[in-house]
Amino acid sequence: MTTHHQVRMSDTCVISPTFLFRWEESQDAHVLLYPEGIVKLNETGGTILKHCDGESTVAELVDKLNERYNTDREAITQGVIKFLEVSHAKGWIRVTS
Repeated sequence: MTTHHQVRMSDTCVISPTFLFRWEESQDAHVLLYPEGIVKLNETGGTILKHCDGESTVAELVDKLNERYNTDREAITQGVIKFLEVSHAKGWIRVTS
């Protein structure tokens, strides 16, 4: 079972090797595929995971989303961190410092 990890702005994230992240035309969405099934992501979730490349920091990811949505930076920061923490707890991503 995956333990809770507090995501920091300096962390980087990468999709766990047991999942395949891709655009699925039939779902009209980004998805995470794994041996037991599929997770259909909303637009924001797909955008966040697209930047989980092991190179971009969480701060850089927040910057990219802030440019795209041009809204409250603090709300974006909190939303990204929460999504990444939940994704980590579900085993979708690995977080490195």
